[in-house]
Amino acid sequence: MALPAGDSICDMTSLIILFAVLAPAFLSAVFGMAGGLILMGVLAAILPVPAAMVMHGAVQSVSNGWRAVLLRRFILWRAIGWYLAGSVTIALLLLSFTLILPRPWLFIVLGLVPLIVWVPKSVFSLDATRPAHGVASGVLVTGLNVIAGVSGPLLDTFFQNVDADRRAIVATKAATQVAAHGVKIAYYIAPALAAGEGGSFWLIALALPLSVLGTTLGAKVLDRISDDVFRRWTKRLVTLIGAYYFAQGVWMLTGQG
Repeated sequence: MALPAGDSICDMTSLIILFAVLAPAFLSAVFGMAGGLILMGVLAAILPVPAAMVMHGAVQSVSNGWRAVLLRRFILWRAIGWYLAGSVTIALLLLSFTLILPRPWLFIVLGLVPLIVWVPKSVFSLDATRPAHGVASGVLVTGLNVIAGVSGPLLDTFFQNVDADRRAIVATKAATQVAAHGVKIAYYIAPALAAGEGGSFWLIALALPLSVLGTTLGAKVLDRISDDVFRRWTKRLVTLIGAYYFAQGVWMLTGQG
């Protein structure tokens, strides 16, 4: 269900969006990426793509930022600087042109992104703490985040060989995602406002506290699960979500959605 440009958001739709902020923030705090994938799909189904990208970026920036604060003692700072170098480089390039995917293709790309988690470690032996790999993660992750709205599964490939536990991985990924979502907001804010979608952004003010709440609750669960459960269920969850999004995008392309 897409809203016409300039229309106010109905109460039921607002409640759906707010719940879609709380629950995914909880999942992201536990698994590190599944929540953002769910939230992007919900927002893309309800709002025009530019508005969905801006709202998703704002909510995820706060969610990831708060997650990084809660787990700050576990952050692998040696990976952050290299990531930011790559992120700034691709941001300067992306901001020189505008590319907005139609809704069906956005869902198809969202569906394909989770497949990255199944790439064998032997194919891409990546380590975000190494300079070249860190810069590459900044370029590729930020770029995919701007185009598709999410990039968690791709970011995860750069942490498959990092010698750290689940809390360090979640904390460091959260810190890097704040930058990626900031670039996404900068990229889509002008098209969203030009299309008259500024009226829907008031929901961000209501959504941000829920994002913090979901993140706080999820962090408590993260402390109680094992590294094995964390890695195994993350792959399963994002793959299931991706399969649904891919089917939804194909359905829309055939004119059925």
